[in-house]
Amino acid sequence: MHFYPAERVALFIDGANLYSAARSLGFDIDYRRMLELFRSKSTLIRAYYYTALLEDQEYSPIRPLIDWLDYNGYTVVTKPAKEFVDATGRRKFKGNMDIELAVDALELADKLDHLVIFSGDGDFRRLAEAIQRKGKRVSIVSTIRSQPPMIADELRRQADLFVDLEELRSTIGRNHESRTPAVQAPAYEYDDEDEGADATA
Repeated sequence: MHFYPAERVALFIDGANLYSAARSLGFDIDYRRMLELFRSKSTLIRAYYYTALLEDQEYSPIRPLIDWLDYNGYTVVTKPAKEFVDATGRRKFKGNMDIELAVDALELADKLDHLVIFSGDGDFRRLAEAIQRKGKRVSIVSTIRSQPPMIADELRRQADLFVDLEELRSTIGRNHESRTPAVQAPAYEYDDEDEGADATA
């Protein structure tokens, strides 16, 4: 990864998208190790984690992770997921966090040198382009090693740097000694029509 110690960096993590990418590669993310990695390579200013939550569930399978992130250096951004029934009669939940991520990235861009977006969603191509016009670098973390690839081709081309999640497995993969909660597979299905953005349980 091409980072510099004095470079002001922020992470913008599309939680559902990163979960799907890591799952497709067969490993869990250790979010403590992720912070350590970027702190060792840059001046890490913020790390945002975006996810939709079901409000009416007494227990959400990702709640332990959300609580841990909140207390351990991440800024967690959530909103209620919307429930609907698809054409086959299955209950699904829509939880797209693209707008929240894009607004935060654009607002913070002037205070940063380098923005790292953890998502393969092609909708973020325009966001990357807008940030680059401000003279900032944009890295995208996703994977082309899955079938199908989790990153939209237009986003990969737009990025200053594309980092394949598979290359980070040994650095940010969760080991057995880790005290970071593992993300449990959601007990519901996210529906997202965007390329490279599926998070179906």
